[in-house]
Amino acid sequence: MISFVISLVCLLLGYVCYGRFVERIFAPDNRPTPAVAMADGVDYILMPNWKIFMIQFLNIAGTGPIFGAIMGMMYGPAAYLWIVLGCIFAGATHDYLSGMLSMRHGGAGLPELVGIYLGNNTKRVMLIFSVLLLVMVGAVFVYSPALILGKLTTSWTGNAVQASMFWVVVIFVYYVIATLMPIDKIIGKIYPLFAFALLFMAVALMIVLFVKWPSLPEVWGTDLTPISSTPIFPALFITIACGAISGFHATQSPLMARCIKSEKQGRPIFYGAMITEGVVALIWATVASWFFYDGGAEAVGSTTEAQAPEVVTLVANQWLGAIGGVLALLGVVAAPITSGDTALRSARLIIAEFIGMKQKKIGSRLLICLPLFAVTALLIWYNIADKDGFNIIWGYFGWANQTLSVFTLWAITVYLAQQHKPYIITLVPALFMLVVCLTFILISQNGFALAPLCAYAMGGVAFIVAIAWFMSWKRKMNRK
Repeated sequence: MISFVISLVCLLLGYVCYGRFVERIFAPDNRPTPAVAMADGVDYILMPNWKIFMIQFLNIAGTGPIFGAIMGMMYGPAAYLWIVLGCIFAGATHDYLSGMLSMRHGGAGLPELVGIYLGNNTKRVMLIFSVLLLVMVGAVFVYSPALILGKLTTSWTGNAVQASMFWVVVIFVYYVIATLMPIDKIIGKIYPLFAFALLFMAVALMIVLFVKWPSLPEVWGTDLTPISSTPIFPALFITIACGAISGFHATQSPLMARCIKSEKQGRPIFYGAMITEGVVALIWATVASWFFYDGGAEAVGSTTEAQAPEVVTLVANQWLGAIGGVLALLGVVAAPITSGDTALRSARLIIAEFIGMKQKKIGSRLLICLPLFAVTALLIWYNIADKDGFNIIWGYFGWANQTLSVFTLWAITVYLAQQHKPYIITLVPALFMLVVCLTFILISQNGFALAPLCAYAMGGVAFIVAIAWFMSWKRKMNRK
């Protein structure tokens, strides 16, 4: 528990100290924001700060800081280090600067920002990459909550499969409506409630942790054998994404960049939401440490081989009672649904921006959304038809998610270098995540399945090449 307390304090200090440092580097001012200068009543709408924060938090969170933290703790207390250092120096910095850059460029989506700073060829790659990732999010986050709801409502039909299919249809119809409607009509009204439920559950679990004060393995301990047998590098840094750094966030921040009244509100909304997500991940990592290493699995009638959703449900029900069961349901079911609909909304806006189609009219929105919904439906069907379809899509999503953060960090690094600002704050995370993503796809059984030593060597070469490329580009830029 000492590691947990120290980590919690570090996250809070990270927001106060490093967050302010990053804010000063960007230097927000009083220029009109897109919500003021480009208001359209659909996507560019002024909303209250507290509501924007809650929506941003739920958009970027989903079940990521819960499931990812639980699975990440299978590697032991090293997960604490990645959550804290990753969140402060990589994830929150990534989210803040990408959100602020979007605001400076009229609420531009991620591919547009990448195109501005990394070139049009990279922009085209990012357009395809981002849309595919967002569609995968939409498909995965229909299927997983539908399965859970199907098991809970089997009595309606007498068949869990039929019940699940019913919920697939219901959730998908909701996606269609939420993606097409103005952002303040559905998302602006229900998201803050779900975000509150997610935060309430996390805070309640933290209170129970302090009351119980379990004897947990510490970061500095040496007598622990991690449950996971896969290499901690790079697997840990892919497993814990949303609690440390996630490229998916850079596709979501433009949604809120179109709703903020002043640039000076960016730090509490973008940097603050990521730190809050880090706190949630930290709490669930500690709960998982109790479950896996301190007899928690036996205490709730399970085993250490339990999957993340089962850990959430068992612990919440025992520690928080009936209310905890309801909140666990909201966390496991509502959170992925709310991430899925904003993913498809982001995909619509990214495509519209690329082809230059205004989105004020419902017909224009439908023209882009119909193909998106068709592709999402095909992926959902693949999830259902192939018993391992969900795991395959989720595996590719995890790697694609972190790869997206690499592109975002490089675009921000180029921006900072062009503005003669301390680009080192994003160059270091960009290089680190580049090596993580390349090494993972080389070493993964779903990738190239190379020997670890070979994968690490190629990751080292990529590190050297990336530094050489950046320094060469910077010298040319300075000469110009």
